[in-house]
Amino acid sequence: MSRTASLARVGLAYVIAFGVATVWLLWGPDTRWLWLDGLIADVLATLVVFAASRIHRNSSFYDAYWSVLPPYLAGYWWLAADVALDDPRAWLVLGVIVVWAVRLTANWVRTFPGLHHEDWRYSMVRERAGRFELLADLVGIHLVPTLQVFLGMVPAYVVLTRPGPGLGWLDGVALVVGLGAVLLALVADAQLRDFVRERASGQVMDRGLWAWSRHPNYLGEISFWWSLALFGVAASPGDWWWLPVGGVAMVAMFLGASIPMMEKRSLERRPSYQEVVERVPMLVPRPPRRARAT
Repeated sequence: MSRTASLARVGLAYVIAFGVATVWLLWGPDTRWLWLDGLIADVLATLVVFAASRIHRNSSFYDAYWSVLPPYLAGYWWLAADVALDDPRAWLVLGVIVVWAVRLTANWVRTFPGLHHEDWRYSMVRERAGRFELLADLVGIHLVPTLQVFLGMVPAYVVLTRPGPGLGWLDGVALVVGLGAVLLALVADAQLRDFVRERASGQVMDRGLWAWSRHPNYLGEISFWWSLALFGVAASPGDWWWLPVGGVAMVAMFLGASIPMMEKRSLERRPSYQEVVERVPMLVPRPPRRARAT
């Protein structure tokens, strides 16, 4: 199947998924809680994407859902709530979410080779699950990330559904962190694409931002979710103790799963990556150590 045809099928699956979610939100039973309405719609859309994944035997159908869901969810919450449409904090939050979503989705479209390819992590998860591979696919590859993103969106829910105090210094910090996160990921991904295009066999990435952090793209992703947490605290200071839970969960996911899996694969395929591990910090950037003399 060609790349164009693959993108069309993924796009059609998403149109159906968000159509089902919208039907639920407009005509489904009212739970009286906007967050729960949004969660149910989110899960229903995820199940549609999961069905498409199974039909095509490719769980990479889910990849772009991570980035296209947040603007949809944020827009619904704001329109359905009592927060004024000229609320400046709501506009800032929605703006950061949209900029992040456009950047990440565009990067996925640009790098998506087609449905003949599937993210290597998905097949590994299913193989490890054995006879429970269907459950692992549904829960581990589709539902858990959906719930992770939803948890990260909770601070945005607070901003978009509850009238809060006027803008303050924390909103400025949140805006800088959010836009800085998008810029960091944008530059990191561009540098990685250039490297992949030019690299020699066995060569490892340790230039540009990647000379200061082994995973600057992941740092950008984590920072985006923390910007939402900061916006949430600015909107509801009394809830400071629980609003960052989504940001904490994102850090746990990247440190506990995503980064270890990527590093293990890199070391297996390119043993010289061990030298990068010894010189370059994993996530938080700093000047790299000098290479050891040989």
